[in-house]
Amino acid sequence: MTLAVPQSGLAQQPVHDARPLAFRDAAEEARFHDLAAQLRCVQCQNQSLADSNAQIAQDLRREVLQLMQQGLDDDAIKQFLVARYGEFVLYQPPLQPGTWLLWGGPLLVLGAGALVVMGIVRRRSRQMDASAAADPAEGEDW
Repeated sequence: MTLAVPQSGLAQQPVHDARPLAFRDAAEEARFHDLAAQLRCVQCQNQSLADSNAQIAQDLRREVLQLMQQGLDDDAIKQFLVARYGEFVLYQPPLQPGTWLLWGGPLLVLGAGALVVMGIVRRRSRQMDASAAADPAEGEDW
């Protein structure tokens, strides 16, 4: 099965090639590393594409470089990967109705935790007040 991707005049490495990536210049390498840090490994899910050692991450890094060398800008490359893998591939997906929980989830968990702690503190405070009122001699030191 072959992927029909427009070929430039450059000889390109196959996607599954184990050789190191070949960059044209330092600017292309810097752009590549910046873009790879913004993308999530679809297998590891907790690592960026740049950090992952999974085979699919290696293949995707090679594919991203090929797309860059074909003249696609970063947004077009991201759109290509989102179309293929979904918005999860982006480390910072855009804020939209489908991602509200993703962006607001940590705040909701933090708020729920704060409410639980406040409830525990209030309950213990009432228990201490009730026990002090029931035994007034206990609070005095002679």
